[in-house]
Amino acid sequence: MSKHRPTSSTAAAVSRVSPAQVQPAVQDPPPGYAIDLTAPPMLRYQSSLPNLPIPSLQSTATKYLETVRPLVTPSAYKRTEELVNAFVASPQATELQRRLEARRNTEGTKNWLSDWWNQVAYMGYRDPVVVFVSYFFVHVDDRLRRDPAKRAASLVKAMLPFRELVESGKLEPEKVRGTPLCMDSYKWLFHACRYPVKPSDTAFKFDPNTHNHIVAIRRNRFYVVPLVDESGRELSAAELQVQFERIIKRAASSSPALPIGALSSDNRDLWADARKALIAASTTPGHNAKMLQKIESAMIVVALHEVKPVTREDISWNTWVGDGRNRWYDKHQLIVYDNGRSGFLGEHSCMDGTPTLRMNEYILATIALNKADLGPQRTPETGKNLPEPEELVFEVNDEVKELVRGAEKRFDELVANHDLQVLHYEGYGKDYIKQYKLSPDAWAQLIKQLAFHKMYNRPGVTYESAQTRKYQLGRTEVIRSASNESKEWAEAMLGTTNLEKDALHLKELFKKAVARHVSYSAWAANGEGVDRHLFGLKKCVKTEEGEEMPDLYKDESFAKSGSWELSTSQLSSPYIDGWGYGEVVPDGYGLSYAIGSDHIRWTITSMNMPNREFRHYLAEASTEVKRMMDAAHKVEMRMNREREVGKAKL
Repeated sequence: MSKHRPTSSTAAAVSRVSPAQVQPAVQDPPPGYAIDLTAPPMLRYQSSLPNLPIPSLQSTATKYLETVRPLVTPSAYKRTEELVNAFVASPQATELQRRLEARRNTEGTKNWLSDWWNQVAYMGYRDPVVVFVSYFFVHVDDRLRRDPAKRAASLVKAMLPFRELVESGKLEPEKVRGTPLCMDSYKWLFHACRYPVKPSDTAFKFDPNTHNHIVAIRRNRFYVVPLVDESGRELSAAELQVQFERIIKRAASSSPALPIGALSSDNRDLWADARKALIAASTTPGHNAKMLQKIESAMIVVALHEVKPVTREDISWNTWVGDGRNRWYDKHQLIVYDNGRSGFLGEHSCMDGTPTLRMNEYILATIALNKADLGPQRTPETGKNLPEPEELVFEVNDEVKELVRGAEKRFDELVANHDLQVLHYEGYGKDYIKQYKLSPDAWAQLIKQLAFHKMYNRPGVTYESAQTRKYQLGRTEVIRSASNESKEWAEAMLGTTNLEKDALHLKELFKKAVARHVSYSAWAANGEGVDRHLFGLKKCVKTEEGEEMPDLYKDESFAKSGSWELSTSQLSSPYIDGWGYGEVVPDGYGLSYAIGSDHIRWTITSMNMPNREFRHYLAEASTEVKRMMDAAHKVEMRMNREREVGKAKL
């Protein structure tokens, strides 16, 4: 059940949201880029974005061997080194590299990796998306909107201007240090849906002008809420609130419906079969297909949950998986709880987390800063002329009922085998870290390595996600965070018996490990990591024509170094109060994190692994890193004073 972690970028690259995200369409392009005057502003740099590069064989081999060494025994490493060197020198490697470069250079190819990667990591992936692929954001609490209908209405209303910017192409393109990023995936933000299909899923984008509605779910019942009235006027937040209140009231007067949404939580092949059975169950021709399309074409799904989560674990758990019923996991979803708390669940197949983070930040920032145009205040007459929300009632038979029961059972069993813990560490954050002029992300990664060493007495095989959106259709590359330098430092930390005596040496090892991490992060962001290149070379082997797979791929070290025990990714925002995703191997951890000015927060997920213990070691490691740096600083200050005294005596 090994899976790739296709999550969001670690590059704190996403520009902080501003309610005003539109800039003049024509401006001086960054060096090396051209402005396409025929494209909308959002896509003005798109045609001049470079294609994802292909590293040299020797470059990848050198990096690969470096990252394998800390993870395996000396004898295993020697064997791996022999296999890698033999591969690089072989005619087969030269031919595979030639094929890969030919694919990249084929006319019309925008990204040599994207089709392969989207197929393997997303569309061809058959395990349930919930737990294994979906990711979630917990919104910062809105103390002015503790009523669920009011909270849901404000979120939807504040989303509409962002939708307009995206759909019109007026949204300002993202940049990282002046470098434009690919904006192609933004088209999947709204009115889009993933479809279960054998052997590989598909996705479809609906016309927002002819499907201008949302779908709300309450007590497993689906309701259509138009976003405009009969004249085409956009509804106000107050009017949307009335509609959500009607939904909550109507759902309360009825028993929970058969949870058709549970089907979307299932194995993709089972869901594909169930969808066909659901459509065929209609006694009225085409009825269920029509009901499905109204859900699938909605701008977004709003799941109204009958719970009031308080703790970080509770709201994270509910936002991530819910109850498996009151959801539609093939679409992006806003989650709103009965105490007014809220969150977002991302459908991951067509886009990574940075665009959805930008959207969520826009919504939450405009509300918090009173920049959102929510429309007129509510009056006794508000919403009286609006038709009641349409409930989508499916026609079901015994077969569909049995399929739903099976999906519910499998969801419950899957979720019962999982755990989620949150560590909101308030000992320090990026403000403290930056005093030492070190990368906060690298610092946090080394905390993870020390915690893993404390727990398992060895490095953790670690995937950190780096975005490659500086290239056309770019998604992610792996930062291999476990290094020879991180291993040496962690072992030294565990071996010290006198922190003050060893502080300077430990700090020097720490700085070397940080520098190494920063270097690999840059390689990954530049498309020069190890994993996507090796993946591409492997895809070029024509096994169907009898070609033998190179021994490099059969090596135990190859399997070990790509079995991601720690699947990590950073997204940090003042408007997000937690986020996360699932583990990617059965004996591993999902480890999302955010670095605030005065805190570091981790969400730890796993399947029957000791999450609570790992949370303890993360906190302990965080404190010990600070103690190490503080001790080194005291030693340095004392040495400086002694030098000054010595100079004075002279």
